[in-house]
Amino acid sequence: MKNLISILKILFLNHARGLSYTVMMTLLLCYCLHPARFASHYAFIKTENIYGEMEKSYPSRDNSCVISISGKRFSQLFYPEEHPREDPVVMARRLGILPGGQWKPFNCHPLFNVAIILPYRNRQSQLAIFMNYIHPFLQSQNLDYRIFVIEQSPMREFNRAKLFNVGYAEATKINDFHCFIFQDIDLIPQNPDNIYACTKMPRHMSSSVNTFRYNLPYTGLFGGAIALTRKQFERVNGFSNVFYGWGGEDDDFYSRLQSRGFQVSSI
Repeated sequence: MKNLISILKILFLNHARGLSYTVMMTLLLCYCLHPARFASHYAFIKTENIYGEMEKSYPSRDNSCVISISGKRFSQLFYPEEHPREDPVVMARRLGILPGGQWKPFNCHPLFNVAIILPYRNRQSQLAIFMNYIHPFLQSQNLDYRIFVIEQSPMREFNRAKLFNVGYAEATKINDFHCFIFQDIDLIPQNPDNIYACTKMPRHMSSSVNTFRYNLPYTGLFGGAIALTRKQFERVNGFSNVFYGWGGEDDDFYSRLQSRGFQVSSI
């Protein structure tokens, strides 16, 4: 019996490190995949209330454009073409996109006027995928929109927040946009009910992302794609320009909104 105990003790000591690593990795994996790790309570707009929460840019008319809300949140997800082959010039001609990435419906009166701001540097393939996908998506919502690609020079470290501020400043020189969408170029809206327009409160448009299993990692997350009216953006004085590199600017912007009494909503 003593020999058996000695053998078991030797085996345990020889494999203690590997066993400890296995247990730690198992616990870490359970933590990362557990549904309770994600934000379970946050303000969101119910499907049936989406249209009523939108901030119209123009008053309604008899021939106002209709925006359809399907209500099929996860049963009808769109997917982009990963290797678009159509030439951008040909696509723009086919879809009726004006120079500068502008489009609006001509068979009805649009209700929403939107500027989409995209920070960009060295993402040519993702830019092609995004543009190939986003124009038909926006046109299906009958929006009066224009896309601004704001490219930073390679001389300094990337500053996403400053590019958003630059995009906002340049967009306001061109048109009196009512709504601004600040979006990363590597995000694609899959839900057709994700209307690219502003609501009564600042809106987090990418609260359900596939890399997070369509869950919000934490309540204060306000990155990826967000929508604000011009008044909302100017009241918080835009983004901070001090964040170079990756991360930080989203949380800082969320704090700015909170300090001004804005309640962030999601869809």
